[in-house]
Amino acid sequence: MSLLGGAIVEAIVMEYGRTAFLQRLSDPFWFQSLGCVLGMDWHSSGITTSVMNALKKAINKRSSELGIYVCGGRGKSSRQTPAELMEIAMRTGLNGEELVRSSKLSAKVDNTAVQDGFQLYLHSFVVSREGEWAVVQQGMNGNSRLARRYHWLSSSLRSFMEEPHTSVCGHNQGLILNLTDKQASPTKESILQLTRETPDKLMREVRLILPSHHEVQEKDVNLKRLGAALILAHETDVTDMESLLLLQGVGPRTLQSLTLVSEVIHGTPSRFADPARFSFAHGGKDGHPFPVPTKVYDETIDVMDKAIYQARLGEKDKSEALKNLSRISMEVERGYTPRPFFDEWVQKEREDSWKYGGKTVFGDAMKPAQGPQQLSIWKDDYPIDFDR
Repeated sequence: MSLLGGAIVEAIVMEYGRTAFLQRLSDPFWFQSLGCVLGMDWHSSGITTSVMNALKKAINKRSSELGIYVCGGRGKSSRQTPAELMEIAMRTGLNGEELVRSSKLSAKVDNTAVQDGFQLYLHSFVVSREGEWAVVQQGMNGNSRLARRYHWLSSSLRSFMEEPHTSVCGHNQGLILNLTDKQASPTKESILQLTRETPDKLMREVRLILPSHHEVQEKDVNLKRLGAALILAHETDVTDMESLLLLQGVGPRTLQSLTLVSEVIHGTPSRFADPARFSFAHGGKDGHPFPVPTKVYDETIDVMDKAIYQARLGEKDKSEALKNLSRISMEVERGYTPRPFFDEWVQKEREDSWKYGGKTVFGDAMKPAQGPQQLSIWKDDYPIDFDR
């Protein structure tokens, strides 16, 4: 996760800049999609901790090159944030005291000013060389055992005490005490009477509400988008596309993963409305929708690393080829009407998992007793113009 996450971050920074990466972090749908591409359980609250831990390990090793620094984390690590920010300030000349203040205030707001029943246990503060920052933090409700994630972005922040979040992700809690709401001004002005005041307006929440079922189901993904990615990978002769893709030696299964990784790097916000779709890149460690194909995962990292290395040297053919994957997938999508294929495809991935070094937290994927099924469920359903 750290290796692939680091490659994705570097590709975004090289192509779009540090500001764009921080903006993506503040988008909960993009964040969830990134976690799925990295092989995390698609609906688990653990996706936040694991993704931020992986990014911290990957980014901080190369902060001097990337110009991005990740501080904090879960539990005890969150309390190290001020010291880490002051150390970064010493190296970069940034205003360390101001960064520490922003870190503490964002945590105080979500733990105290917003009284929604969730206590923070994770605080990650990501800052750029220019002093821009994003915060990803998560709270847990001990009674319901549900998590809530809070996203912040410095460039969109006008006030810590007036609607400061870019997103708050979780189930609606009903009436809560939210001192960051605009209509809470009288309450803030009469702070001594705070316990007798109840703001009328509820906190704004994005609709990233993950279902209770553990497995990935057909209703959780956009079949038109997923089908287009699978067509591109499995129903096209890769050797005929080498002049476009410049990805010689990449097999169809890795191309499937690279197409979804490409979209995480280059896709626009509207493309991340169904994060579960991105679990079809590298499965999930719990085996849903299928075991993590470690050989494909390693090959994806290798392709990404080589593309980034060559781009640093001024040779952008491979990085442009990876960028084109998401573009071509969208072209396929426009002319594609999906047939029922979801359950069959999940079954095929599970049957083939042993070929790709499939693993879960429960062990290695085993070769099925019967031979794998043959799938060709979208032939002649889509026009593709690869010259566009």
